[in-house]
Amino acid sequence: MSTSARLPRAAWTQRASLAKLIDALGAQNVRWVGGCVRDTLLGHEANDIDAATRHLPATVIDRCKAAGIRTIPTGIDHGTVTAVLSDGSVEITTLRRDVATDGRRATIAFSEEWRDDAARRDFTVNALYAHPETLEISDYFGGLDDLAARHVRFIGDAATRIREDHLRILRYFRFVTRFGDSWDAEATGACSELAATLKGLSRERVGQELLNLLALPDPAATLAKMRELGVLDHVLPESGRREVDQLERLIAAERRAAIAADPMRRLAALLPAIPPVAETVAARLRLSRSQRSRLVCVARREISDGEHPRGLAYMVGMECAIDRLLIGGADAAPIMGWEPPLFPLKGGEIVARGVGKGPEVARILQRIETLWVEEHFPPRERVEAMLDEELAAR
Repeated sequence: MSTSARLPRAAWTQRASLAKLIDALGAQNVRWVGGCVRDTLLGHEANDIDAATRHLPATVIDRCKAAGIRTIPTGIDHGTVTAVLSDGSVEITTLRRDVATDGRRATIAFSEEWRDDAARRDFTVNALYAHPETLEISDYFGGLDDLAARHVRFIGDAATRIREDHLRILRYFRFVTRFGDSWDAEATGACSELAATLKGLSRERVGQELLNLLALPDPAATLAKMRELGVLDHVLPESGRREVDQLERLIAAERRAAIAADPMRRLAALLPAIPPVAETVAARLRLSRSQRSRLVCVARREISDGEHPRGLAYMVGMECAIDRLLIGGADAAPIMGWEPPLFPLKGGEIVARGVGKGPEVARILQRIETLWVEEHFPPRERVEAMLDEELAAR
């Protein structure tokens, strides 16, 4: 175990609320762990603060209560208690070791050994523990060296780690995309060999992990690697080489246009332009209703979308229009910051011109609105002329 390194004194390590929490639990019984340690070592902002403790959950709750700190038993069965502090929450989890695993969930037992807890984590770079006062780092599996080398490596045998939790296949690809400079041969071999086990996971977990990956700055090479290894076939079988190449072009277009990455847009790029396929994928990944509508809207994209970007935005909405233009290789600049105008004609005006109420009014209204959009939103006078022409032709 390496203990020579120390965590930099980032702003979060000096928060008064965390000092109060450590006073309540005792510094000898608590370590900062996981992403907050890893990200701070990399010079990144730590968004979520997690702690590991020797205390049992009930003891954590009692000690926090005595110190005036409110807690929520967010994952009490797995040993996790959330301390609600004035400037953010901290998840505190009792040290654990695995008793049994089936690839989807684990049966755990509490432990008093830091190494036991480290051994059940996924990657070496996530198994770094920092003393809350001295900031001395405990590294049981070479995570510091791997972090310095930008190397993402499973703890112990990669296949064993994956069999414990099949979602670790997708987590591996996400972590390499965030922190890695190269592929680990043992890890990629195990991910390829065990890719079919992803089918045993809940679709929500798979969908969320996929979207987390697609939200990263540039996951194109990773998706190509997943396809090469046969992993993508078990996650998104609808996505072939053409769609993976399309994702790469989309990411380049987002950068040129200075448009923020969007995981749903990128998921749409990984699907063929076939609405029923988008429906199927949305249902399978248990996406929300709005996410499903967006995928289907983008799947209706056409080669002609770029001919009238503002007309497209008016008809399908700004979000879907940006998606379709970028994926289709068209310029989205004409609609950036543009406010769609209001159609200057009401059904009552058509009725006032002698057309009986009913579907005929709706038909005329729709016809004129379509012409108005095609003519790039001319003023009210032109709309009145359109109505005259339409009524004269009846």
